[in-house]
Amino acid sequence: MGRMGKFSASDLKQLQKQLEKVRARDVDAFVEACAKELAARLLAEVIKRTPVGDYHGGEYECKVRKGSKPIHHGRKVEGKQGGTLRRGWTIGEIRNEGGVYKIDVINPVEYASYVEHGHRTANHKGWVPGHFMLALSEQEIQKNAPSILEAKIKRFLAGCMG
Repeated sequence: MGRMGKFSASDLKQLQKQLEKVRARDVDAFVEACAKELAARLLAEVIKRTPVGDYHGGEYECKVRKGSKPIHHGRKVEGKQGGTLRRGWTIGEIRNEGGVYKIDVINPVEYASYVEHGHRTANHKGWVPGHFMLALSEQEIQKNAPSILEAKIKRFLAGCMG
């Protein structure tokens, strides 16, 4: 049979005081901060995975049209820059829905879902595979979340118990 160890009534009173400190601290604010940190990490991952358009080879400015065929003058398109999709990522406001904290990761760029999930080609004869930048980033954050949250909880409790 295992032994319980030694403790005194003063030890129990000290533990009670420490637990009251935990209750007194704003636990909701802590949980909200955890959700915000996970959302920020997800945002960083999805931005890193989002492809950027390359306009440095093949797109040319057209000045003259002859019939229905454009004549290219060999000048690269000026001012055309990739990265619109990457710059479009944001996180929404945090909300508590039935004890579950939710934050939306948003990309309002109109073609974001096509890059994420894939799409048919313009001639409808092929398929462009998706990049799954959000789905893969979400899986990575879910895999790392327990260790991230464990470290935050330890720091939180150390601040309450110390």
